[in-house]
Parts: sequence; C-alpha cells; structure tokens
Amino acid sequence: MCDLSARRVSVGAQRRSRLANEQGTALIIALMSMTLLTALGAAVVMVSRTETAIASNYRNSQEALYAADAAVERVVQDLLMVPRWNDILAGNSQSSFNDGAMTAAKDLPGGGRIVLCCGAGTATGELQAETDTANMWGPNNPQWRLFAWGPISRLLDTTPIDSSMYVAVWVADDPADGPTNAATDGNPLLDANGTLTLRAEALGPGGTRKVIEVTVARTSGTEIERGQIAQRGQEELNQRARKAAVQTPGKGLSKMGMNTVTGNLGVQ
Repeated sequence: MCDLSARRVSVGAQRRSRLANEQGTALIIALMSMTLLTALGAAVVMVSRTETAIASNYRNSQEALYAADAAVERVVQDLLMVPRWNDILAGNSQSSFNDGAMTAAKDLPGGGRIVLCCGAGTATGELQAETDTANMWGPNNPQWRLFAWGPISRLLDTTPIDSSMYVAVWVADDPADGPTNAATDGNPLLDANGTLTLRAEALGPGGTRKVIEVTVARTSGTEIERGQIAQRGQEELNQRARKAAVQTPGKGLSKMGMNTVTGNLGVQ
C-alpha cells in the first residue's frame, strides 16, 4: 500500500511539474502573433489594391466620358461644313477626323482589335442590329453611318491630347424627322427638318466604354445665332451696370444714363 501511495504521489508531482513548466510558451505566442500580423498585412494589401483599382476605373470612366463629349464637339464643327446632310445619311461624306479605312481592324487601348464597319460582326452592324431589334420608330428607325473615328490623341490638328481613348461617332436621321405638318417621313435616309442624331462611343483600358447620344439641328443662319448670343451678353452687362453703384461698399448712389447711340446704360 505504501508503494502504491508513493507512486500516486510521484505521478501527481510529475503532472504538476509539467503543468508548471512554461518552456515553449513564448514560441507559441510568437507564432500566433506572426499569423495575426500576416493576416492584417494581407488585408491591408488587398484593400490598397482594391482602392487603387477603383480609382483607376473611375479615372478611365471619366476620361472616356470626356473623350466621347469632345468627339461630339468635333463632329458638330465638321457637320457645319457639309452643305447637304443627306450626303452623310447616304454614306457619301465623312469627317476629316479618322485614322484610315473604316473597314480595317483598329487597335484598342485596352488590348484587342475592333472592326468599325460594316456588316455583321462589326461595331456598326451590332449598333444597327440593336436599333432594329428595339424597333422604337418603325420605318423611321435610324440607319447609322460611321462619320468619325480615331484615337482621341489626334482629335486636334495642332496639339496632341494626352489620352489613350479611342472614339467613334455615328450619324443618323432624327427619328422624329418629318415635313412641316409634324408627320414622320418614313425615310431614315432623308433629312427633312435639318436635325440629326449623333452617337459617340469612347473605348479605353480595362474595358472602359462610354456612350453619348445627342441631337443637333441647323439654325437658320450663323449670324442669327451670333446675334442672339450678343444680345444676351449685352443684357447681362446692362444688369451689372444697374447694380454696380449699389454693390460697391461705401459708394453712394449716382445717376444712370443711357447712351442714345449704343443703347447701353452707364453710371454717371
């Protein structure tokens, strides 16, 4: 009995001794700390890469939007040089902004190539198929004509633009086009009211794509439009002249007179 009791006491003492032994504890804590820090570092790297990708995508998106808008502005200027818009609808007139044959494959900034025109499988063919499928205007469905295309960096004749975007602009007849009695003419290749629809697409890195559609119309003459702008500008100047004496701190009100020659108001 004494031997058994002694053995039990010895085993208990050994267990207590092993439990009290702290050798290797620091290694375990160090490994757990390293694992935690590694996980935190990986999370920070992932968040940083995600934020960088979001910022890059947003930048490309905004740049593509401005590129499409700039292409529209350039095409509007080219349209003013075309006396008959029916020539554009017939495919006989194009913008001076282009980078070669429209049927040739074009390199895209994000990699890959695209064929703009014409027929199935091309950008023009896909756009026309989408319009025909929607069939929103029946016989007046737009028949798109490629009018301008090329890298936005070559949009200006004198100054290169620091952008890798590629733009293309299509022109079609206004779907609401018709004679003076407001009835549609049913002919998408005939411009009866001096109004066209423009569709500009900008393609960029990472699959960026922005589309702008606008409607443009001829005025009766550039001199009339300039006259309206000048009139609005003169009215603004007159309003500022009326408020000038009141808005100047410390200055008393004075007389105002009208020039009988120019019709302008002035503070005397």
